Amino acid sequence: MSVNNRNILIHILGSIAFLSFPIFSSPDFNTGKNLWIITPFLNNFCLQFLLLIFFYINHYILLPNFYFKDKKFIYLIFILLFLIVILKVPDYFFPFEMHRPNAFSRNRMEPSKFGFHFIKEGLIQFVLVIVISFLIKLNKRYDDLKNEKQVAEISYLKAQINPHFLFNTLNSLYALTIQKSDLAPVAVLKLSGIMRYVVTESSQEFVTLEKEINYISDYIQLQKIRLDESVNFKYEIKGQLLNKSIAPLILIPFIENAFKYGINPDEDSFIHISIETDEKYITLEVENSIVNTTVDETSKTEEGLRNTKKRLEIIYPEKHELTIHESEKKYDVTLKIDLT
Repeated sequence: MSVNNRNILIHILGSIAFLSFPIFSSPDFNTGKNLWIITPFLNNFCLQFLLLIFFYINHYILLPNFYFKDKKFIYLIFILLFLIVILKVPDYFFPFEMHRPNAFSRNRMEPSKFGFHFIKEGLIQFVLVIVISFLIKLNKRYDDLKNEKQVAEISYLKAQINPHFLFNTLNSLYALTIQKSDLAPVAVLKLSGIMRYVVTESSQEFVTLEKEINYISDYIQLQKIRLDESVNFKYEIKGQLLNKSIAPLILIPFIENAFKYGINPDEDSFIHISIETDEKYITLEVENSIVNTTVDETSKTEEGLRNTKKRLEIIYPEKHELTIHESEKKYDVTLKIDLT
């Protein structure tokens, strides 16, 4: 049986059990009477039925669309409206007064007392339904978040070492060694540092911002080896890097895309990268030209961006702003993260 079918079966059996409770708990259940003509039973059954409907409305509509989207005031209004309906509708359609005999034959409970008793009992059940639906939804959100985190982490680990970057860098190093360039040993050290960072530091949940920026700078320096002088390239860092932490490799995908799709020696190309920090935020701005390229990895790029967005949502929920603007000739990304 599939997971969806099993969940549907659980909901059906749970609903049947919930609606069976007023039947089996009725004092007239074993008397042979027809329960469906007894007003107190109908009143109680109507209450249970309305509570069941409210449970699913709250679980699938009110909680996800209002409570968990910071519209708690609207959620509270709906809750109060449902409370009034659930407490009043059974009395409206199936009104009755409870008789309670005693030693003095004064056998009628005062309507006001019975009304208070009924409202109190219905209110307790209503609150229990809210708590149960909230806990179930909270558990479901936790499971979904855990699964999304696992998927994002797996994809992120697979993409840590970009093979095209590695191949291009090795080719550039080979060319430098052939030319006996003084840049060759420097490039080897930077590549070694990048590989070490990816293998060791990136397994951490957070790293120092200084290490992350150093990694990005080394990556950019290696990429610049293969840049033509005609490429308009700018890279600047502003602000204080010390005493700050950030999730590893959360910025690099946007920079990788700029180098992958923004450079063509036969066209006017530009890449502008800016990283700015203040006491609370780090802001990455990447702007690059869109040129014809032989790298056919559009689907991989889109998947990489999706994975990065998932990581941002998991690690920095409601603490980041990502805006992407794309025109025919330019791609512009701005990412702002609250590091506090």
